[in-house]
Amino acid sequence: MYKLLIKYTKDGWWAAILGPLFVILEVVFDTIIPYLMSLIIDTGITQRGGDIDYIVRVGGMMVVCAILAGITGALSGVFASIASCRFIRNVRTAIMEKIQTYDFRNIEKFPVPTIVMRTTTDMRMLRMAYVSIVRMLVRTPLNIIMSAYMAIKLNKSLAAIFVVVIPVLGTGLALMIILSRPRFIAMMHRFDDLNGQLKENIEDIRVVKSFVREEHEKEKFSLVSWMVTKAQRYAETMVIYDDAFFQFVMYACMIAVCWIGGNHIITGSMTSGAFMSFLAYLKAILMSLMGVSMGIMQVVMANASVSRANEVLSEIPDIDDSNADPELQVENGNIEFRNVSFKYSKHAEKNTLSDININIRSGEVIGILGPTGGGKSTFAQLIDRLYEISEGEILVGGHNIKEYKLHNLREAVSMVLQKNTLFSGTIEENMKWGNPEATHEEAVEACRIAQADDFIMSFPKQYESELGQGGSNVSGGQKQRLCIARALLKKPKIIILDDSTSAVDTDTDHRIQLALKEKLGNMTTIIIAQRVSSVKEANRIIIMNEGKIEDIGSHDELLERNTVYRDLYETQMKGVQE
Repeated sequence: MYKLLIKYTKDGWWAAILGPLFVILEVVFDTIIPYLMSLIIDTGITQRGGDIDYIVRVGGMMVVCAILAGITGALSGVFASIASCRFIRNVRTAIMEKIQTYDFRNIEKFPVPTIVMRTTTDMRMLRMAYVSIVRMLVRTPLNIIMSAYMAIKLNKSLAAIFVVVIPVLGTGLALMIILSRPRFIAMMHRFDDLNGQLKENIEDIRVVKSFVREEHEKEKFSLVSWMVTKAQRYAETMVIYDDAFFQFVMYACMIAVCWIGGNHIITGSMTSGAFMSFLAYLKAILMSLMGVSMGIMQVVMANASVSRANEVLSEIPDIDDSNADPELQVENGNIEFRNVSFKYSKHAEKNTLSDININIRSGEVIGILGPTGGGKSTFAQLIDRLYEISEGEILVGGHNIKEYKLHNLREAVSMVLQKNTLFSGTIEENMKWGNPEATHEEAVEACRIAQADDFIMSFPKQYESELGQGGSNVSGGQKQRLCIARALLKKPKIIILDDSTSAVDTDTDHRIQLALKEKLGNMTTIIIAQRVSSVKEANRIIIMNEGKIEDIGSHDELLERNTVYRDLYETQMKGVQE
């Protein structure tokens, strides 16, 4: 944890230093006050018979010390807060930057709910621990040392009680730490489950309502919420026990001091003022020990959050482009697969793709058909290195994709995934997402090719129309066409359309394919589809099944020789004719 603190303190280092410095000053002033009080009682009242001038002078010093203690304490809190906020901002930013380096396999390891949890609740826990380290865990040990020194100076024999108390408290604290850590880790995992359940329910609320499953979802959420409550109670019980244990020891110690100290006063070996000061130092020591306990418990609670943050930050991306040539750019859309095999898990027994060999010329339109789970999407996602291949090599523009920096490779490839995603903002802002420098006219032209211009112009604000989060205020087909236009506006060498016209009617789909072929002849186009009509105009069509290429040819060639393709075509065309 301390390495994490040092690494991400960065611009808050000055506040992290000033916080403890003002804590030290606060402790010094706090420690002086009981000593001044003993002087008032023993000297000003007892020895000098109520010397008002002396009492006022020493009392004034007490007031000044109290004011300075308050000011320095407040400043230490301010600087600790500044340091902790900047620290958490840096950690949160580092997590976000790290996630951007992940490939798809890494992303699948950390679901969205757990990432949200680790950047919100875990960061709050970590911030509180940071404040404890910068302030409490500096203040309390120093306060214990200085108060113990003053207590020993006042009465060595009475101070011997600390020899018994401190080991007892230390043993109890060690047990609390050992027992608490696994409980808090389990609690944070339960919160992950809660976030996942909540996210799923909110995102799919339309489905829930259409199937009238509100009560079922309530029961599911109630169960998960109860599990969180149970884990939270189980974990925080240790904090309650810790507090009760320290309270017991503290009051037992005070009773013992009062008993022994009272005897010292009766025998005359200790003055009343010294005894009052000793009690103040005793209370300061015991409260500081309790503060240490609570601070360490806070750190233990945050330790689970640190571990979870470190899991994200220490995750090593499967794809490494550190040895790639930063100057190498993709010159054209040539694609070649050489004996490529791939599996999602290194431990999987069966390959998702096996022995793929194909050469796609720049400017070709390639269609890919096949059953669900046949490897079509996986094939496409390997081209811009979203996953690392297991065997073989892939060449783009005449170079192995591992020779390119990921940024340069992916700049040359546009992909419209099966799940279409739009962002909050205007239509034009969404269009320029992949190419911020594009002009309005270029955005309009891309929308015309994607057959999106007509419905955009029907909106009151046209290209300035606001899209809801995720494009919730446009239909599925409209969303698909906007995503295609956005991919085209990027002006890539290669465009991949992964079942991206499934929600578009057959006529519009046909017009999109023709426009792509006529106006983007120099761009390599890969169309993954379920409908033959979507790939009919392609130069070549790949038939994939069980991760292998079963056949390649034009529409006419496959219609003549491939029984599966011919049956699929006749079935779909029969449906259209009817």
